[in-house]
Amino acid sequence: MNVKKLLISVTVLLWGVCSLFAQKQPVDYVNPLMGTDSKISLSNGNTYPAIALPWGMNFWMPQTGKMGDGWAYTYASDKIRGFKQTHQPSPWINDYGQFSLMPVTGKLKIDQESRGSWFSHKSETATPYYYSVYLSEYNMTTEIAPTERCAYFRFTFPKTEDAYVIIDAFDRGSYVKVIPEQNKIVGYTTRNSGGVPQNFKNYFVIEFDKPFASQKVWAEYQPVEEHLELQSNHVGAAIGFVTRKGEQVHARVASSFISLEQAELNLKEIGTKTFDQVKAAGRKAWNDVLGKIQIEDNDADRMRTFYSCLYRSVLFPRMFYEVNSKGETVHYSPYNGEVRPGYMFTDTGFWDTFRCLFPFVNLVYPSMGAKMQEGLLNTYQESGFFPEWASPGHRWCMVGNNSASVVSDAFMKDVTKADAVKMYEGLLKGANSVHPRIATTGRMGFDYYNKLGYVPMM
Repeated sequence: MNVKKLLISVTVLLWGVCSLFAQKQPVDYVNPLMGTDSKISLSNGNTYPAIALPWGMNFWMPQTGKMGDGWAYTYASDKIRGFKQTHQPSPWINDYGQFSLMPVTGKLKIDQESRGSWFSHKSETATPYYYSVYLSEYNMTTEIAPTERCAYFRFTFPKTEDAYVIIDAFDRGSYVKVIPEQNKIVGYTTRNSGGVPQNFKNYFVIEFDKPFASQKVWAEYQPVEEHLELQSNHVGAAIGFVTRKGEQVHARVASSFISLEQAELNLKEIGTKTFDQVKAAGRKAWNDVLGKIQIEDNDADRMRTFYSCLYRSVLFPRMFYEVNSKGETVHYSPYNGEVRPGYMFTDTGFWDTFRCLFPFVNLVYPSMGAKMQEGLLNTYQESGFFPEWASPGHRWCMVGNNSASVVSDAFMKDVTKADAVKMYEGLLKGANSVHPRIATTGRMGFDYYNKLGYVPMM
């Protein structure tokens, strides 16, 4: 009898384990930390944990590196300086439109060196749609759930009269305003690494669900008393709370390249959803995209490698468009600084992606490929050239007229819904001219080739 009960128990246990394994979905195999064990002298991937939705306009990440460091998160680091909105496609191209939030407790610490907290990978959870980490310096936990243009933060504080969230709008020109009666901070950052018009700004809005116990603005890490609004080279804010043990403070964050009003509108991506609802929606979005390809393998490591690489493949090129109050798709042009109708995508170097990523998107995600082609046409119409390395506008990096094959491939696969005649015009333009300021855009040496049949130099 005891043997029979034992066999039944083992059978039920095995059935439970098998059922749990069977329920594992594609996103469960993704490891966003894969490739982060890198540094400028040695690459094991040069990636960072992008907490984002597929092709999302804004990504989020824990920041271990100094402000402006392209290696913003490295696995060997043991301190987090902030949680940064990022648009970085690679450490070499670096970032733009970035700002960060950092919770602290105890004595107010503003500068990026002193506010950093120890953390351990054992207390870190990283998935594409959710990130969590315990900050041991402050005995509290930070969680992030993203949408395409927003992020939902959940801070779990200890009992303290000195809980703070530091907003850092970064250097090279920033603005911040605290609106305590609305539990809100608004501002913008102009931080970039090139490829932007003179009027470039990334506007942000941050709304908390708890009244402020105190509020300060600061410049160059120094508090500026009796002010709630500030514009300078490097500004930010420090918001204070009194919290109970285990109390959760939420922050809804959105940004826009168009205006503060558009950032407020983008915040509707979260709307009245709870943190867990945003998290669940993000999980579903990832499974819908990753689930387009289903594989079977008894080796879980190979499954993790495949879906982690697929996750990276559907991050870029990123959406660089927004939806206005009329429901129209619009974008801030990183080429002429105007707000224009239609789609725009950016943060990709065609040198790396013309032969693999774009043909893959056209085969597996053709509706997204069609939007990307419209975005390429808009780039041509707004700048006179198709992009060769965009982040967010034309960047001087790599050579070659590789966008030509991207445009041609989509047309041959009947993916292109944009004006094909106009796109062909753009191909001819790129084959027979060079961008007046970015010599790697267009076809450098075209005049030699057209005259001699070859290019007599390297």
